[in-house]
Amino acid sequence: MSGIAEFRTTVLDCPDPRALAEFYSRVLDWPVTYADEEWAVVSDGGSPKRLGFQRAPDFRPPTWPDPERPQQLHLDLTVTDMDRAEKQVLEIGATKHEHQPSEDDSFRVFLDPAGHTFCLCKD
Repeated sequence: MSGIAEFRTTVLDCPDPRALAEFYSRVLDWPVTYADEEWAVVSDGGSPKRLGFQRAPDFRPPTWPDPERPQQLHLDLTVTDMDRAEKQVLEIGATKHEHQPSEDDSFRVFLDPAGHTFCLCKD
């Protein structure tokens, strides 16, 4: 390691860590490697391919693009077939965001079941 630290996990606050881990497990085809009432993890072999979910009892989802509660963080996920991937994430609980800023359809914006933004991006 040549830096000060090595990247470990991206962690999302949410009301139900296990449920959100199961959603992203299906999206990414990564297994849920740990889950309890307060914390859950999906991983494809450890850092950097690791997402954590921690319970935030007073979680308020972002209202992006409204600046009152900005997204602060979002995930960009690469897909090979945009239409097929959109259909699949909608079937497992995502919502397509009403705001779609891509002018050339190179990405589409969605909300996960807890309200975090994520994008499906063309490879």
